[in-house]
Amino acid sequence: MVMKRIVLSTALAACLVLFSNWGFFGHERINRLAVFILPPEMIGFYKANLHYIVEAAVNPDRRRYSVKEEAPRHYIDLDHYGDSVFQKMPQSWNAAVAKYSEDTLQAYGIVPWHINRMYHALREAFQLRDPARILKVSAELGHYVADAHVPLHTTENYNGQLTGQEGIHGFWESRLPELFSDRYDFFVGKAEYISNPQQAAWKAVKESHRHLGQVLDEEKKLSEKMGDKKYTFETKGRQTAKVYAPAFAAAYHRALQGMVEQRMREAIKMVGDLWFTAWVDAGQPDLKSLIGYTPSEAELAQRRAELERWKKQTTSSRPHEN
Repeated sequence: MVMKRIVLSTALAACLVLFSNWGFFGHERINRLAVFILPPEMIGFYKANLHYIVEAAVNPDRRRYSVKEEAPRHYIDLDHYGDSVFQKMPQSWNAAVAKYSEDTLQAYGIVPWHINRMYHALREAFQLRDPARILKVSAELGHYVADAHVPLHTTENYNGQLTGQEGIHGFWESRLPELFSDRYDFFVGKAEYISNPQQAAWKAVKESHRHLGQVLDEEKKLSEKMGDKKYTFETKGRQTAKVYAPAFAAAYHRALQGMVEQRMREAIKMVGDLWFTAWVDAGQPDLKSLIGYTPSEAELAQRRAELERWKKQTTSSRPHEN
């Protein structure tokens, strides 16, 4: 009987993780909506490839299980560096490496620097007028920008594991958007030029970290208030999983006072802004001439190979991202 309970408990934990992985839903929606804030000179090309821009939004998450260097690109544990991190931490990569060492930066996450790298990669792809590269980098840049807008991507307590709040990561970034984002106002205006992408990435991370206390404190207060009403069981397909109860999710969502909606809105805006900025900085190449692009058989084969590597999951990653 004891062994049966252990097996059941393990299965429920696995289901909680399965249902909690912004998750694919959030990343796909952010990339999709970012396309529609682009100017006329860009939107035709992006709309013609909308399916790929949306589907490939999750590729960096898939790659975390086959490429060991991938995981640190999704987060930065700011609290590791102390309370005055934004005064102490250099924004430029070379200066940060000189101060802390590359090993340390990689150990605690590099998302703001990686966003800047991806912006430069996209600018180069535009300069080369390489449609496959433009689409790939655009989609993946959108992923990292979205991650930078999640408060729990800025802390060592990324899944509430240090405060007895395990599961909060997927709850905040996946279950809440799935339940409530259809009611959000996603009109964010038109894409605008960003004069300093590196500073913009750090601004996003700083703003996310500012919300961290509220994310954790409100969940803890509500858990104490609702007790065993916190969870329920939900069936999707053939799987029945233990999930956060709709009433608990609704109460938590209200307590956050629009935070999830605002972080999604700002992520959408920044994704579109960076795509636009890279295009402008590349000399505004004619994208209309690239609309007829179709992936070659070699490109399709590479995509299939990447998907197979993800299925094998040969590299471990942070539990909340599994």
